Amino acid sequence: MDTISDTSPGLLTVFTPTYNRAHTLVRLYESLCRQTCKAFEWLVVDDGSTDGTRELVQGFIDERLIPIRYVYKENGGLYTGYNTAYANIDTELNVCIDSDDFMPDNAVELIADKWGRDGSGKYAGIIGLDFYAGTDRPIAGFFPDALRECYLLDLYEKRVHRGDSKQVMRTDLMKRVAPQAGFPGEKNFNPIYMLLQVCDDFPLLVLNENLCFVEYQADSMSVDIYKQYSDSPRSFAKLRRLEMGLKRSSLANKYRSAVHYVSSCLLSGDYGSLICPGHGVLSVLALIPGALWYLYIKYKTSGKQS
Repeated sequence: MDTISDTSPGLLTVFTPTYNRAHTLVRLYESLCRQTCKAFEWLVVDDGSTDGTRELVQGFIDERLIPIRYVYKENGGLYTGYNTAYANIDTELNVCIDSDDFMPDNAVELIADKWGRDGSGKYAGIIGLDFYAGTDRPIAGFFPDALRECYLLDLYEKRVHRGDSKQVMRTDLMKRVAPQAGFPGEKNFNPIYMLLQVCDDFPLLVLNENLCFVEYQADSMSVDIYKQYSDSPRSFAKLRRLEMGLKRSSLANKYRSAVHYVSSCLLSGDYGSLICPGHGVLSVLALIPGALWYLYIKYKTSGKQS
């Protein structure tokens, strides 16, 4: 791992794990240069790119328009990029902006104003909105006007907001749960694993504003989820085991997680773990639907290369 740096830490680190996305980084960089508040630095975590990302970012650094740190690491998947980011962040808050997304010009100002006004040790951070790129439409709509704070899982459990959103997190809390330990050969371990742990204990301040423009790419992590289930079954089993144990997880969500857990154990061939310790009854009740879900994943991924 090696680092290029020209930094002046402020309130916020915007971090970007990237792999062969030099063609989209320019747009993100330009959006950061336009920020109306400069109390941030940009941390680029290069996950083994071979497309000239290093040279591109060095050019950004040479322009000296915003504080930038560049860290190169061997390719390991998105969650290892998050691990590297959390190991290198020194600011109070942090937010991940993907390499194919970008920020509206006032995003950092909105974050700084909100945290300065309402932030405290009571909160895990801030949750804002993602908008479709090139539109004024939030993904899944706005938060309810009266909502001032919320637990992350409650947004989905209570059907308050069931689309993508942007979490701005306290760095000290994320460092408590990082690094996320994965499995050899499995790169599709969703870093939400760390976020869920923190947000099970602390609520988020609600900011009903756009913090990120999102443009989904054909090779993004959200694409072809069945192949991810098949390629990283132990990682998904670990995530589902966590979800079954979350304090704010409803019984329905725990059962859904148990079904996915069973299917992941079958996909990995870990038959001895089908009955999850601490969740035996749920695991037994999930055996048949979990087996059916396993067969469906096998059907959906048949003929696809790993």
